[in-house]
Amino acid sequence: MRLAIVTGNRHKADEIAAFFAGILETEHVGMDCPEYRDDDVGEITRQKAIFAFNTLRRPLIVDDTGFSVEALKGFPGPYAAYVQRTIGNEGILRLLSGVDNRRAFFETAIGYADDRGVRIFRGRIDGFIGGPRGDNGFGYDPIFETGGKTLAEMTLADKCHISHRARALESLLEWLRCEGLAYPVTKE
Repeated sequence: MRLAIVTGNRHKADEIAAFFAGILETEHVGMDCPEYRDDDVGEITRQKAIFAFNTLRRPLIVDDTGFSVEALKGFPGPYAAYVQRTIGNEGILRLLSGVDNRRAFFETAIGYADDRGVRIFRGRIDGFIGGPRGDNGFGYDPIFETGGKTLAEMTLADKCHISHRARALESLLEWLRCEGLAYPVTKE
C-alpha cells in the first residue's frame, strides 16, 4: 500500500515519512484542507480526513495537533497553528513571563481514511515551556522541553521516537499491521 500524507506543511510530511521509512511507502500530497474548528483535535482531524478522501479517493492520513499550556488554561489548544503564525514562540513566552507553572503538552490526532471510512489515532507528550533552544524542528519545538531537551535540540530520528505525532503514528501502524495493510518495504 502507498499511503498519501496529506498536509500543506512539508516539515510534518518529512517527519511522518521518516517514521514510516522502511515500513510503509508514503507520498507527500501538498494539499491544504479547510481549517475546521472544534475544541477536539480528533474531530478536526476527522473532518480533514473526510475532505481529503473525498478529493483524492485513496488511502491517506491527515493530522491535527493541539498545544496546551496549563497556566493559560489550555491555550492555544487546537488553535496552535494560528497562534504560532500570529504571536509565535515569543508571544507564548511573553504570556508566561513571571509564571512558575510552565507545564504543557502536545496532542496529535492522526486520521486514516480509505474506502471503509475514517479512523482516529491519538498521541500525547507532556513537558514544559522553556528555551528557546535548538535548531531542528519547527513551530513550538524550540520552546517545548521534555527529558531535559527541547524538541528542537533533538534529531529528527530521536523526535520520531518520542513525539506526540510518533505516538499517534505508532497506534496507526499497529492497526495497519493488524489489518494486513503494513509490511516492510522491499526494493526490487
